[in-house]
Amino acid sequence: MTEVAFHFNAPDKISYACRLLRKATRQGARVVVTGAADMLQQLDAALWSFSATDFVAHSLATDDATVLAASPVLLLESVLEAPHQQVLLQLGDAVPAGFERFERLIEVVTLDEDDRALARQRWKHYASRGYAVQRKDLELKEPS
Repeated sequence: MTEVAFHFNAPDKISYACRLLRKATRQGARVVVTGAADMLQQLDAALWSFSATDFVAHSLATDDATVLAASPVLLLESVLEAPHQQVLLQLGDAVPAGFERFERLIEVVTLDEDDRALARQRWKHYASRGYAVQRKDLELKEPS
């Protein structure tokens, strides 16, 4: 069963996702990031420039299939065709179709009240289906 975790109180989804992806790839994880197209475009741009000393290799859905298969981080609106199912990083508003195929799902939630309300709905969705949902409060600790 997919391990579901909510990371609450992220000041900004994009900058938090960059740091989380850097940490995950350093540990050898393969991650699919899902969300709205504009959010994924912002993340793509941020991954190229967020650190002068680090680069997080990533691909977009429009990249060649061989590039997608080799990339540790994929930015996909739909995860149904993802070539790997290790970690799913969810930046969107709705429960991603196909999340149950992944070993782990991480939901990033900001301080914004609308974002928090949508996250509560997703939490209830997962919990009602028997997933043991974990909560991580980012005000206490952020990834390095």
